[in-house]
Amino acid sequence: MGGPVEELIQTALADGDPDGPTRWDAIAALQERGDLETFTAARRLCAADTATERVLGVDILGELGRDRPFADKTLPVLRFLAASETEPRVLYSVLIAFGHLRDPRALPSVIELASHPEATVRYGAAYALPNVIGRPADPAGVAALRRLAADGDDDVADWATLGLALTGGEVHDVRGQVLDP
Repeated sequence: MGGPVEELIQTALADGDPDGPTRWDAIAALQERGDLETFTAARRLCAADTATERVLGVDILGELGRDRPFADKTLPVLRFLAASETEPRVLYSVLIAFGHLRDPRALPSVIELASHPEATVRYGAAYALPNVIGRPADPAGVAALRRLAADGDDDVADWATLGLALTGGEVHDVRGQVLDP
């Protein structure tokens, strides 16, 4: 699927299924472009009136360009949404995007959302944390993963448990020594 940016955006918006193949084919085509025009359009969507448009903007930004050429410009947009957005679907997409970007600068936003009342948002945080926790793992990030591993929602707890396994669940001091939880 190819075509002009606006045409691809309209194709994605027309697919009423957030997991629909037409929507994701259009998003993949936009992400492959990895150009300033696509970044600008996606950033504009992040400020749109509807949650559907904001989700689309975030979904595009999360994996825009092979080498993530706009990561430094994307992170502030996503952090703003993480702090100001109220719609759980948007927050979930923001967290997934943080996970794809793998940038430790997103960690404070992810930790903040890890205690959100909506399980979908906490699930997104459980996904994002192992990807933004840093190496060695940040103690606050590990603590958030541990809290999520005890979450009342099985999907959240399972994903957080996997995240702990992937990160080793260990916290290191500045000398590299393992600290007890």
